[in-house]
Amino acid sequence: MIGIKLPVSADEIRKLKAGDEVSITGVMVTARDAAHKYLVETDGEDVRDLLKGSMIYHCGPVVKKGDDGKYTFVAAGPTTSIREEPYEAKVFEKYDVRAAIGKGGMGADTLAACGEFGSVYLSAIGGIATTLAQSVVEVLDVKKLEEFGVPEAFWVIRVENFPAIVTMDSHGNSLHDEILEKSRGEYEKLVG
Repeated sequence: MIGIKLPVSADEIRKLKAGDEVSITGVMVTARDAAHKYLVETDGEDVRDLLKGSMIYHCGPVVKKGDDGKYTFVAAGPTTSIREEPYEAKVFEKYDVRAAIGKGGMGADTLAACGEFGSVYLSAIGGIATTLAQSVVEVLDVKKLEEFGVPEAFWVIRVENFPAIVTMDSHGNSLHDEILEKSRGEYEKLVG
């Protein structure tokens, strides 16, 4: 397991290869559809400094607000990342983001952006949302809660030992593409 401390440099991220298992510690930001659209269409000044050298987690968390007014994550499972494909390359470029974390992989534009900007796509394990929430040790802030709602807001979180797998690296490798090609080959053998 490779430890990553956020913020992280593009040079450090370029050392990662598809298939590497990582453990992330530091501050990251959740962002889904509304948040990505906002980032591309505006200057995103309220989150720009938070994103530089950090990671975006495609996650619509389940949160609880305590009597003290502080939020905690109850569930923090990854959401399907391909919905952010129209935006992610531009977000990597515009905000100097080092990784997107989610499930299901992303497309060719994001893979190209990983190479160009020294970023990666990380897969988090689906189905273990409450376990992943244990890696979220603190909710530092929430942005755009009123405008976007709980699942779509920017949740600024501090994580410790958040587990993920590099499935798209900055060298043009995509485990998603490799698996698709192998699956097609097996399918052809079966029906061919």
